[in-house]
Amino acid sequence: MFLNSQLHSTLPLIYGNTSKFKLHTSLSPTPFTESSSNLPWDKSGVEADSEKFDWYSQWYALMPLCDLDKKAPHAKKVMGIDVVIWYDRNEGEWKVFDDACPHRLAPLSEGRIDQWGRLQCVYHGWCFDGSGDCKFIPQAPRDGPPIHTSKKACVAAYPSTVQNDILWFWPNTDPQYKDIITRKKPPFMPEIDDPSFTRVMVNRDIPYGYEVLIENLMDPAHVPYAHYGVMNTAQPKEKDDREGGRPLELSIEELDVNGFTATQGWSKSIFMPPSIFYNVFTSNNTLYDPNYAYSDPNKPASSVETKKSSFQKKIVLIFICIPVSPGNSRLIWCSPRNFGLWIDKIVPRWIFHLRQNLIIDSDLYLLHVEEKKIMDVGQENWHKACFVPTKSDALVIGFRKWLKKYAGGQVDWRGKYSGALPPTPPREQLLDRYWSHVVNCKSCSLAYKSLNVAEVALQIVSVAAIGIVAAMNQGMVSAVTRNSMVVLAVLSCALSRLLAHFIYKYLRYHDYNHAFH
Repeated sequence: MFLNSQLHSTLPLIYGNTSKFKLHTSLSPTPFTESSSNLPWDKSGVEADSEKFDWYSQWYALMPLCDLDKKAPHAKKVMGIDVVIWYDRNEGEWKVFDDACPHRLAPLSEGRIDQWGRLQCVYHGWCFDGSGDCKFIPQAPRDGPPIHTSKKACVAAYPSTVQNDILWFWPNTDPQYKDIITRKKPPFMPEIDDPSFTRVMVNRDIPYGYEVLIENLMDPAHVPYAHYGVMNTAQPKEKDDREGGRPLELSIEELDVNGFTATQGWSKSIFMPPSIFYNVFTSNNTLYDPNYAYSDPNKPASSVETKKSSFQKKIVLIFICIPVSPGNSRLIWCSPRNFGLWIDKIVPRWIFHLRQNLIIDSDLYLLHVEEKKIMDVGQENWHKACFVPTKSDALVIGFRKWLKKYAGGQVDWRGKYSGALPPTPPREQLLDRYWSHVVNCKSCSLAYKSLNVAEVALQIVSVAAIGIVAAMNQGMVSAVTRNSMVVLAVLSCALSRLLAHFIYKYLRYHDYNHAFH
C-alpha cells in the first residue's frame, strides 16, 4: 500500500513505460527547520510555534464530497467523537453536529432532512437548524412557553469547511473556535482543485489504528512481499528471493513538531501531522514548483506563471490518515495526474476501486495482528520491542520519534477509551469490503445495486427460457428454436452465477491468502 510502489505498479498497467518518471516532493529542496521562513505549513495556515502537538487543535478530514448525499445525514467517528454530517440547504453548507439528540441522546445520523430543510431526529421528531438551535419540539404545547429556545435543547455544532472537495471539521465546539477558519486552515492541496489534473478519490474504513496505518504508508520494503501478485514492483538485476527485495536508502531530513520531510534516494516525501502523507511524481529531474504547490487556494490553479513552465507529466499521491478510535482508522487517498485525463472519463470510478481495495486487503490482517502485539508490549516500548536495523525503516522510525517527542507517544483520546483494542472479529468480517467501503462510496454503491439487478435479471431470463422450452409443442417449433432457448437458459444461468461470484469477491469479501501467491 506504500505510495511509491503503488505508482510503479499501477502506472505501467495504465500508462505504459514509466521509466522516464521520477518522484519528487513539492517542497523546496532546502531541509526545513523550526525557524525556517519557508515552511510549507506556515503558508497553509498551520501554526508552527508550539513544541507540543495538540491533537484537538487540528483540522480533520471527514469525507470526500463526492461520497456524501445531500438528502440524508451521515454518521462518522473521528478522534473518538461521534458526529453527524448533513447538508443545510437553507444556508447551502455542510454541517457537522454531535451525533446525539439533546432529548434522549438518540443518534441524529439515523434521522432525516425534513421538508423545511431541518435536521430531524426520528425518535421524537425534534428539529434543528444549521446552527444547532432547536426549532421545533412536537410534544411541546403550542400555547406554552417556547422550551425549544432553551440552550439545553441545542445540538453542539463543530466548525467545518470544504477544501479540496473534502469536508473538514475542527474537533472542538467551544465558541472561541467558531471562526477558527479565519485563523487556521486545513492543509491545501492545489492539484485536487486544478482542472488540468484528475481528482478521483477513495475512502475506506480500516480495522487497525492510525499509527499502524501511517507506518505502513511510510514503509516501501514490505511491498514486494505483502502485495506480491497484486503490485508490479521494479525488479533488481540481482536478487536473493523470488520477490526481489533489496536495500533501500531512506533518511529523515529534519524533524520537528510540524512533521518531517524524508529522502528516499530517488524521491522526497513529506509528513504533515496529524493526517497527511504527500508525494509528487514528475517526468524529469526538476523539482515541482513549491510556489505553485503552496499558493493561495483562492488563486486559479491554471495561472500564467504555471503555463509559462514547460509541460511535465505529474502525479501527486495524497494520503489522509484519520484516527477514528483505538484499533480503527479511515483512509482517504487520491492520485491527481495531469495526463491521461480521458481514462477517468471512460473507465468508471468503481473499476479503479476494485484493485485499490485488494491492495489494502493484502496486508490488512498482518497489520491488524501486528497492532495487537505492539499494544501488548506498550506503545512506549515500540523502539525496544521492534528490531529495525536497516535504512528501509527510516521513515517509520521517524514517525515513531515524532509521535513520542511531540505528540504524547500515541493519539490523545482524552480518556474516552480504556486503552484496549477491540477483539479480532471473524476473518470475513475483518476483511469486509461492503461496510468498510461500498456503502460509503457512491460509485461502488451504485455499481453494487446495478450488478445485483443484472444478476436477478439473468436468473429471470434463464427461468423464463426454460419455461418457454417446456411449454413448446414439439411439433410446432423447429429444433433450432428449441435449442436456442436451451442455450439461452444455460448461458443466462452461468452468467448469473459468475456475476454473483464477482459481486461477492470484489464488493463483499476477498480473502488474500499469501501462501498461494
